[in-house]
Amino acid sequence: MSATPTLILASTSRYRRELLQRLHMPFEVRDPRVDERALDAEQPAAIAARLALAKARAVATRYRDAVVIGSDQVAELDGRPIGKPGSHERAVEQLRRMSARQVVFHTAVAVARQSTGFEGQLLASVRVGFRTLSDDQIEHYLRTEQPYDCAGSAKCETLGIALLEFIESDDPTALVGLPLIRTCQLLRQAGIEPLKAATAR
Repeated sequence: MSATPTLILASTSRYRRELLQRLHMPFEVRDPRVDERALDAEQPAAIAARLALAKARAVATRYRDAVVIGSDQVAELDGRPIGKPGSHERAVEQLRRMSARQVVFHTAVAVARQSTGFEGQLLASVRVGFRTLSDDQIEHYLRTEQPYDCAGSAKCETLGIALLEFIESDDPTALVGLPLIRTCQLLRQAGIEPLKAATAR
């Protein structure tokens, strides 16, 4: 019986690391070192798909027999991408724009294994409705949460849920940054069965 290949998460995101830990599978973490800038006129979903695969490929070339997971998320409002704010001022601007609006978060996941030539990718798009937000509410939220490393300036898994009217998704963890249902589908295709690879804790 062949050994389960090494599993690598090609990401420096602590959110994705924490999500993958839910599957109770041993894995390593590597920085994909990929340029994440969008191409000219590139659509938000296409950005996420391209970068997820690029991250998986970048690490898979360095660890040929490992199964590598790459993921990327891009928020979309009015057909345009919304990135990570990086600062308080930009986060205020983003949340003002999203107030009383619907935003789509596109989260792509890709799995690659160089030694077998396997590559697969899937996209999970989550529609989110934001409440009407006052400047005081935005300020309080940002000072409390400081979500400056999150696309769209909101963490739905903590206080950010209070910003929202609804979440529509068929893969609930996609909004946090890694769609685990789709990840499991791709891992099975790559030769890893999560229900067998999981270790007792």
